[in-house]
Amino acid sequence: MSNENFIVREPLLDPKQRVVGYDLAWQETGSDRMQASDTELNALLNFVAEQLISEKSGWLLGNKILFLDASPALLTSSAIKRLPARNTVLTLHSADLADPDICSALKTLRSDGYGISLRGADVMKQQLMPDISHVEVRFSIGDFAVQARRYAALKKSSIRMLGRPVTTWQDYDACAMLGLDAFVGKLHLTPRSGNSPKGLNPAQKIIVQIMNMVSQNENIQQIEEVFKRDPGLSYQLLRFINSAAFGLKTEAQSLRSALALLGYEALFQWLSLLLATASSSGYSPVLMETAIIRGRFAELLGQRHLPKGESENLFVAGIFSLPDRLLGISMEEVLDSIKLSADVAEALLMRDGPYGSYVALAEACELNSPLIGPLSASLKISPTEVNAAHLSARAWAENLGI
Repeated sequence: MSNENFIVREPLLDPKQRVVGYDLAWQETGSDRMQASDTELNALLNFVAEQLISEKSGWLLGNKILFLDASPALLTSSAIKRLPARNTVLTLHSADLADPDICSALKTLRSDGYGISLRGADVMKQQLMPDISHVEVRFSIGDFAVQARRYAALKKSSIRMLGRPVTTWQDYDACAMLGLDAFVGKLHLTPRSGNSPKGLNPAQKIIVQIMNMVSQNENIQQIEEVFKRDPGLSYQLLRFINSAAFGLKTEAQSLRSALALLGYEALFQWLSLLLATASSSGYSPVLMETAIIRGRFAELLGQRHLPKGESENLFVAGIFSLPDRLLGISMEEVLDSIKLSADVAEALLMRDGPYGSYVALAEACELNSPLIGPLSASLKISPTEVNAAHLSARAWAENLGI
């Protein structure tokens, strides 16, 4: 694997705002090239297979689909065969189809169950070969009814349409109206107008109270009494703690046993996760998933580079880095309501202090930011470590079963 490349991800949403997969690509530092080489693409496929396929559990992303850039030379690579066909879509440029050998290779891959996505095709003029499963569609703001009629032929076929880039919820709604099947853009960081939470709900207020009690190391009996106000919270917390993501050898049967197994600091970490997932409002699920991945990503980055026990603070900082969009309250309100450490507060407010750069690095990998390389170098974390933590965090979030 190239030691200069970082994996960046973009979530794919369906018309119901569900995350159905991810577009993974290299970000190449120190290079003006727009397209990765065959060797780099091959390395990406191999690395993804190594990180997301377990000998024991198989594919670690459940039903999620990965869209990965491919090149003509890559179509016969053994690296492709390492990835599960039903969860893999290879993206080619429409110009690649001029070569009969490439078309033959596509036919073989499709017969094996792999998806093939086409970029740069004029879907109104170009006859698409039957071995194409997805096609990228770029739409314009304008008469949506006219565009819908243009896409009607594709909607009747088995080809799925992928809108790209979709950067606003207005564009998302337009795509859904046009009958597109999935959308790639920056919506995972954008609150939906009129559909975002307006402050903490009753369950979240209870969780905040418990978090403050835990941070003060208060008596477990008193903590349990507060939990009893909402029995569903105890159930949800224990479900997280006993999930495959946590990997406990002994199942926690009660809050008391969970505390005995975890300790107060780790329990605080899980309460922050519970707070993030306890919203009863209609915000986009991709926002919640982004916060969870960011928290776990930051935690994994710090495990080898910070003193033991501090990585839980990174998880909390990552989770709380989206409070205005996820909880409907400002960062200042978060810090007024929840007793977070000064180092966590500094990371949240200014991306500074011992934790700030870790949170900023996890954030940068969602945005394909040019800061990924400098942040990684400043923390003395190699691109390979960053990429492994990134994919591991995505798999971990899947194992929570939210």
